[in-house]
Amino acid sequence: MWKLCRFLLFMVSFRVGQVSGADKYSRHDFPPGFVFGAGTSAYQVEGAAEEDGRTPSIFDTYAHSGITRGANGDVACDQYHKYKEDVQLMAEMGLEAYRFSISWSRLIPNGRGQVNPKGLQYYNNLINELISHGIEPHVTLHHSDHPQALEDEYGGWISRRVVRDFTAYADVCFREFGDRVRHWTTFNEANVFVQVGYDYGLMPPQRCSSPFGILDCQKGNSSTEPYLAAHNILLGHASAARLYQKKYRHKQKGYVGLNLLGFHFTPFTNTTEDIVATQRANDFYHGWFADPLIYGDYPETMKKIVGSRLPSFDQIESRLVKGSADFLAINFYFAEKVKDSPQSLEIQPKDYKADIAVELDFSVINTTQFEYPVNPWALQGILEYFKQKYGNPPMYIHENGQRMQRNSSLEDWPRVKCLQGYIGAVLDSLRNGSDVRGYFTWSLLDVFELLDGYNSGFGLYYVDLDDPDLKRCPKLSARWYSHFLKGGSQGPGSGSLIEQLQDNSSSVSPDHGLIH
Repeated sequence: MWKLCRFLLFMVSFRVGQVSGADKYSRHDFPPGFVFGAGTSAYQVEGAAEEDGRTPSIFDTYAHSGITRGANGDVACDQYHKYKEDVQLMAEMGLEAYRFSISWSRLIPNGRGQVNPKGLQYYNNLINELISHGIEPHVTLHHSDHPQALEDEYGGWISRRVVRDFTAYADVCFREFGDRVRHWTTFNEANVFVQVGYDYGLMPPQRCSSPFGILDCQKGNSSTEPYLAAHNILLGHASAARLYQKKYRHKQKGYVGLNLLGFHFTPFTNTTEDIVATQRANDFYHGWFADPLIYGDYPETMKKIVGSRLPSFDQIESRLVKGSADFLAINFYFAEKVKDSPQSLEIQPKDYKADIAVELDFSVINTTQFEYPVNPWALQGILEYFKQKYGNPPMYIHENGQRMQRNSSLEDWPRVKCLQGYIGAVLDSLRNGSDVRGYFTWSLLDVFELLDGYNSGFGLYYVDLDDPDLKRCPKLSARWYSHFLKGGSQGPGSGSLIEQLQDNSSSVSPDHGLIH
């Protein structure tokens, strides 16, 4: 285990060909207004879980259930107390934007009603610190963490009552922070939140039913609740977005969008069956939310397959939801092959395939290892899909990064390869006409991860959990990203940082760090 970063970071020899990406490019090749940033979320980074009036969220309950290797976010990276230090790291790196989420239960501990002054003060302080360093705040309102109080009272997102409470919470955020925040995301990974949280039961709020759930959930219905929660999330998003449009936009000039986990699906074979199955996958994983936001209704495929279990929009609701997203955002990590699989309908109890996937009648061929394969073409492909399918809406890449063993090395070459390849892919998509507005890498720090706890890390900075001060240690990827953000060229023959390191094969003194 590293202690206070008192070691040498040796630059191993590295073949440039291993770092795939687009042709030579730099930060200056991106259009004016395009923003580069990094992200975290409240429970995963803040800590101070029981301080200053904060109450538990469903993320707290989930983390304390034992599913995350016995770890939790009670302390996490302690950004609640160390936000000034973290913003200073961002500024030194040259970061242009920081994507973070607000803890609903820190700001409004009971889920509705009285605002917590200490929570309000913390987010004002963080936003002001970012602004003072020229870093643009991009704020998410719900990152798998609505108050446990509302979950206990009426079931959270399976109840229509949550739409009113979420809108009131959003109103507080718009009113208190909207003079400095121009980019709001209502929900993070709404599609995965409902499927994995209400069908598999593997993530908060851990609702599911036999035989579909992976866990032995204490409550839930995998056949109906994912669709019900998704419907209420769409109505909650639309209600908050319309409130912003009516009450705040004329003065604050901001934007409200929604985030999905994006998958690049391709057919396993060129057969008609696999091609059709791939479209079903896109409809259920992306169209489930994007179709109502763009067209005002669910995909016909979903309505045909799910039937009466899929809630319907009345005319008023359809008009409310349609056009309510100023942008769509995706978190992108995976390229998947899809194979038509009629036999999947013959599910056995405790099969690891969820109800939604089963009724889709297809299987996803997943070859993911611990470190994610880097497939820049796949990111281009999903951006092209949204461009063609949904009329080229404004898009953000809100998350994209590389998973590595948390204590493996500060020489995180796989993450450097990931950054160079995917940023090059975003540039190619821009040149091909996609309306992409920004790219955020996940994550700024090695945070508490949803499934892995502290076993894996995605951060540009390592956090020493054995150090009482939780020392932040920059990785090679932090140096690469800083070099890029400050105008350094990337790609073969560019004289890039990668090529310099290959040529020098030298060590960097810990007294000087990595960020210059």
